[in-house]
Amino acid sequence: MDMTPDNLSTPGSRRGTYILCVLLFAALLFGAGRLLTPKYMSGIYEGALIAEYYQSEKNHQIIILGDCEAYESISPVTLWEAYGYTSFIRGSPQQLIWQSYYLLEDTLRYETPDAVILSVFGMKYDTPQSEAYNRLTLDGMRFSASKVAAVRASLTEGESFASYFIPLLRYHERWKEVSADDWRYIFGKRGVSFNGYMMRCDVKPMGRLPTPQELPDHAFGEVCWAYLDRTLKLCRQNGIELILFKAPAPYPYWYPEWDGQMAEYAGRHGLVYINALEKLDEIGIDFAADTYDGGLHLNLWGAEKMSVYLGGLLQGLDDLRGDKAAGAAWAEKTERYHALKAVQTAEIEAVGNVITLTRE
Repeated sequence: MDMTPDNLSTPGSRRGTYILCVLLFAALLFGAGRLLTPKYMSGIYEGALIAEYYQSEKNHQIIILGDCEAYESISPVTLWEAYGYTSFIRGSPQQLIWQSYYLLEDTLRYETPDAVILSVFGMKYDTPQSEAYNRLTLDGMRFSASKVAAVRASLTEGESFASYFIPLLRYHERWKEVSADDWRYIFGKRGVSFNGYMMRCDVKPMGRLPTPQELPDHAFGEVCWAYLDRTLKLCRQNGIELILFKAPAPYPYWYPEWDGQMAEYAGRHGLVYINALEKLDEIGIDFAADTYDGGLHLNLWGAEKMSVYLGGLLQGLDDLRGDKAAGAAWAEKTERYHALKAVQTAEIEAVGNVITLTRE
């Protein structure tokens, strides 16, 4: 029998070859998934917000959670410039209240802030709404037990649980849409926000708003109350102050019955509840100048006013503007912030609208 090295095959060598093939296959699957997953570097920039947190320094005094009423109403740079407070907004479009809870769990893997500000508009949704909005929040979360639980709680009918962890299962047909951005940002993306804040300097005054729809029942659902309770418990277990926040956005409508329920909950648990709609004069909000879309969201000028007011309500936080490390980090953020502010303002003066939404 010929036992030359050319035809000798041992169990160990076969096992090594098998392992190598498995690893190569897994690498191909991973790379293909990274390529085909949407990057949100143009168009729907909001889809990139959740993932940005992981590249940030983890020494934030304030974490802000919620939907567009969070990431378009509060400017972390203004909180820094006016008060020396460090903050990050972990916001995403139509962020559901249980998604906010699991994002808080996820955040606590990295840091423990002094305060959490929770946008309460998500309390209106007691059930999962759509896969499209789920993806804008959940795809950006890193793998963890919190992400697993968030996905389970958020799935709509027909959605695949596994596809949130193996992107190729969801995006395998997207190869027809692969763009230069998909290749450029396959293993890392640029920032699209300022610590979670999406800047808009343009102005579209508020006009006549739609008549509020009559609701058969104004009571928030049991699921939302349960997750709000869990959020409060998690904050108190970690020595975090929880602040409930309703942005000064008159539409979609915030019903008095909803406001009453939040005020009662806050009073019962000794929490601060800020309904900014009731403080417009104190904040200085002018809906002829401080909204970019007719009253749905604040523009930069409104968000800066809201941030100055909000910072004045926060108690017991250190002013870190004298801290060398924090000062250096925030100097870079504020420089980029004011540079984009100048660009957007110039575009409005030149062409009447904002073209540049983010800066490299």
